[in-house]
Amino acid sequence: MGADPRLYVALDLPSTQQALEMVEILDDDICAYKIGLQLLPVGGMELAQVLKARGKAVFLDYKLHDIGATVQKAVASIAPMGADMLTVHATPDVMSAAVKARAEHSLKIMAVTVLTSLDDHALRKIGFAMSAEELVLHRVKQAVEAGVDGVIASPLEACKIRALVPDGFLITTPGVRMSDGDKGDQKRVSTPRQAFKNGASHIVIGRPITQASDPKAAVGAILDNIRAG
Repeated sequence: MGADPRLYVALDLPSTQQALEMVEILDDDICAYKIGLQLLPVGGMELAQVLKARGKAVFLDYKLHDIGATVQKAVASIAPMGADMLTVHATPDVMSAAVKARAEHSLKIMAVTVLTSLDDHALRKIGFAMSAEELVLHRVKQAVEAGVDGVIASPLEACKIRALVPDGFLITTPGVRMSDGDKGDQKRVSTPRQAFKNGASHIVIGRPITQASDPKAAVGAILDNIRAG
C-alpha cells in the first residue's frame, strides 16, 4: 500500500515505550508521527531523535506560548534537533519570535489558530466575540504576516484558509475522523478525504488509530479513504 507522508499519526500515549511499540506495529504503513505534550516530559525529545534516525518525519506539537523572548529561546534550542514541524500559538509576537529563532534550520513553524475542541459556544464563554471561523481567519492573516510556514486549523476552515494564503503554505488539520468514528472531544471534524479536498496539506490522526483493536487495519481504512478522493 505504501505510506502517505501527508498523514501524521499522533503518538498520544503514556510512555515512549508504548509509542515505540505502536511505531513497530504500524511499520512501513506510516512515515510521519506527531509527538505532543503527553510525551514531552517523559522522553518526547529523545523519541523524536529515535524516529528521525529511523527515517520518519516528526511533528513536535508543543504549542509554545509565552513572551516572545522566551519562545525565541525555546525554538532556538529545538530547531537544531532535526524535527520537521513545531507548533506555537498564533499570536503575532510568538510567531515572529519563533520564525526568527528557527533561522537557517529546516524546522517548519506551524501556528495553532483555534483548537478543534472549541466551537462558537466555547469561544463565547472564553470571551471572544468572533465565531471560530472568524477567529481562525483573523489569525491566519497574522500568521502569513509573521512569516510562519503554516497553520493548524480545523478541516472545516481549510478551504477558506487556502484562498487566503500563498502557494506552498501548509495547512495541517487535526479533528479528522472516519464518518462512522467517535468524535471524542473534537467539535470541528471531517473525514480524511474531505480534509484534503478542503485544502489541507497534512492531517493528524491519533486515537482512531492508536486505540483501535487493529491499528494497521485502521490505517488501511484511512489510506483507502484518502485515495478514494
